[in-house]
Amino acid sequence: MVTTGLPRRLRRAVALSAFAAATGFAPTAPAQKAFPVKPVRIVVSAAAGTGLDATTRLIAPKLSDYWKQPLVIDNRQGIIANSTVAKATPDGHTLLFVSGSIAVRHVMFPNLPYDTLKDFAGVTELYSANSVVVVGPAMGVKTVKDLVAYAQARPGKIFFASPVAGGMDHMNSERFRIAAGVKAQHVSYKGSGEALIEVAAGRAHFTVVSVLVAQSLIKDGKVVPLMQRYPVLPGVPLIADVLPEWTLVGASSVYAPAGTPLPLRQQISKDIARVLRLPDLKERLDSVGIHVATTTPEEHERKLRADIEAFAKVMKQIGLKSN
Repeated sequence: MVTTGLPRRLRRAVALSAFAAATGFAPTAPAQKAFPVKPVRIVVSAAAGTGLDATTRLIAPKLSDYWKQPLVIDNRQGIIANSTVAKATPDGHTLLFVSGSIAVRHVMFPNLPYDTLKDFAGVTELYSANSVVVVGPAMGVKTVKDLVAYAQARPGKIFFASPVAGGMDHMNSERFRIAAGVKAQHVSYKGSGEALIEVAAGRAHFTVVSVLVAQSLIKDGKVVPLMQRYPVLPGVPLIADVLPEWTLVGASSVYAPAGTPLPLRQQISKDIARVLRLPDLKERLDSVGIHVATTTPEEHERKLRADIEAFAKVMKQIGLKSN
């Protein structure tokens, strides 16, 4: 190979290339830095006691053991949580655990302090929860038909509770109300735990909530389940059998700040999927109807766009306008 006349640096590069081709050896690429190298902050975009919070606290110890680093759970409400992660250093050490409400907010609030599609990088979807419709026992309601009749007999006096106006639970509750033909007014609370307490006390009439959050009150007879998404509660019918036209939209997911390298996000996604397959954790999640469905970062970002489109249709259907 002739290299005469080339600059010295280029001649050296050509010579190294020729040597590699002849011997089968090539310079080794720099190894990717280990992750994580310090505690990982999990910002949970939900109040303590919600389904997302409870599930995150089941996953976090297993992930901490696998990563051999502490995981710090930081509960923050909605927009504050999302803004915190959007501004974080994109090195994987700050992650956002959030429900499908992140897609709702993108549609409902066009002037957010962050851009959902530009300021976050998808890591993985986590799961869809076993949602259950519950009412207070004092109502004497045992079925969805009973609830419809109860509401029809009390026009303008029926209230349904959900955490955070404009959140995923609110949107899915509105869709249930429309599908079932129940006329009811919405009342917003700080979290699903607080919404449940209001239903149990009779100050609200029904709510749609995760079985993980409601199971103790259901067991104690303080709220009555009418139907559930997955077959976990004995004797409680499935949504698909009672009200098949009502489909729940959105899943809980993990995001990193925009700029977090794709290989790192792929690694985190695989690590989370590996942890969620651990037999004891899987059994615990299965017992409350948590349907694990992890994705690649690329799949996750495509699903985010699909959820945004779906929630835009829901808002149009129920007449909600963006703020």
